[in-house]
Formats: sequence, structure tokens, C-alpha cells
Amino acid sequence: MPDRPVVEFLLGDVVRLRKAHPCGAHEWRVDRLGADIGLRCLGCGRHVLLERRVLEQRLVGFAERGDPARSAAVRPAPRDLSRA
Repeated sequence: MPDRPVVEFLLGDVVRLRKAHPCGAHEWRVDRLGADIGLRCLGCGRHVLLERRVLEQRLVGFAERGDPARSAAVRPAPRDLSRA
């Protein structure tokens, strides 16, 4: 089974998922990045955490892209391995 490339998510992205939320909305705003991705429903405001792999499987597409500078500001700095 070939590995699929990792989807790059940005803070502020609006993603469209396959199944609708019980409130009827399909679109979610990305508000947390990491191994788990935080999503806020644009219909009712509910917040959920999904594993990155699960989100990539449920993703239909991007309705709006977030700001790369904002995402870079919260990304951890690379470790200096020479001091280890």
C-alpha cells in the first residue's frame, strides 16, 4: 500500500468533511495543530479533536486556506542537536 503524502493544515483553514455534523454544517475551522487537529464547527461552534490520519481520510477539500505565517508562529522551533 503506497504512502499518501501528508496534507499540510494551517491555522484558520476551513475544511469540508464528507459527513455533515448533526447541526447540518459540513465546514470546520482548524484551530489547533499537532498529532490531533482541533476543529470548530462553523454551524454551531462545537469543538472536536481528530487524529490527523482520521481527518485526512474524511477531508473532501479546503473551502478557505489559513495564514501560513500564523501557523509558523506556533510551530515549535527545531531542536539544536549539536548541544545534546
